[in-house]
Amino acid sequence: MAIKLSGEHGEGGGSIVRVALALSTITGKAFEVDNIRKGRPKPGLKAQHLYCIKALQALCSAEVEGASLGSSYLKYNPGKISAKTIKVDIGTAGSIALLLQSVLPPCLFADGNIKLEITGGTSGKWAAPFDYFNNVFVPIIKGFCEKIDVKLIRRGYYPKGQGKIELKIKPEYKLSDFSDFNELYSHLKQKDPLNINLIEQGELVKIEGISHASLSLEMADVAERQARTAKLELTKLGCPVNIQAEYCDTASIGSGITLWAAFSKDYEQARLGADALGEPGKKAEVVGEEAAKKLIKEIESKAPVDKHLADQILLFMAFTKNSKIKVSELTNHCRTNIYVIEEFLGKVFKVDEEEKIISLV
Repeated sequence: MAIKLSGEHGEGGGSIVRVALALSTITGKAFEVDNIRKGRPKPGLKAQHLYCIKALQALCSAEVEGASLGSSYLKYNPGKISAKTIKVDIGTAGSIALLLQSVLPPCLFADGNIKLEITGGTSGKWAAPFDYFNNVFVPIIKGFCEKIDVKLIRRGYYPKGQGKIELKIKPEYKLSDFSDFNELYSHLKQKDPLNINLIEQGELVKIEGISHASLSLEMADVAERQARTAKLELTKLGCPVNIQAEYCDTASIGSGITLWAAFSKDYEQARLGADALGEPGKKAEVVGEEAAKKLIKEIESKAPVDKHLADQILLFMAFTKNSKIKVSELTNHCRTNIYVIEEFLGKVFKVDEEEKIISLV
């Protein structure tokens, strides 16, 4: 029998569909969801959700009902996760990072090597930019799969996108090596490959970042100006700051900057991230300052996990034994993702609202 989800639950956004797609594919449990994005100006499935579904159909030969633009209902019944090369062209500046929230987790449990070639947006509003995905998110999930190779081929800005990344995965925990998902789940709980224990920041070691812009903005020094302003704001923290400036030939003009802070407690895991996006009429200096102030706010929270990373790593935490995180802010996204995860796996999390700590039951 399919798991039934309410698309109106919590923040009622697309993350309900994205997380459900990932977990359904991994667990082998079918699901159906209604009232998808009901409270949004344009409710129902968006193009990015449809590309998530298409990619996962290619990965596991899933049977799907309701997969059409604007549909308020979806039923998804997964098959076996197979090793293969999957190419996805979102067609617009739709976020590559959002698509990977659905597609990446199942790939970690495929029966062989996976290669993803994804074309779309690498920076955009309301979604993690590529540099955050690569430098904040990926390092924290390396316990599940050490051999994740991510390569940026081209950046893609709004509205045309056409950015491209390649992602190669050599799974360490193959579903095909176990009798079923439950056996894999028990094995992971026992082995505890991730064991995230991020309750304290530790000492701030350094801040790094990437400031990027279209090639046509090089004469105006946009990437350098974003980087300089951010660095000026961050030097008051008293640690080394290194921000690269780079340009790329892109289909649409754009710019952005992503920053991340590394701490001494666990150099690979304890990272806070922040970013800002360039827009027409928005000065490069404003973009750099905005990103820096966001990062400073995260650092001043004394939490080792930023508010955006929290909801992205919950799914991975659920497959571990002792993981525990303190977040800068408990967002509605975070609470909604907990709802979806627990519909598939049962009661998993314990949330201390006052201390902003999420742990396993």
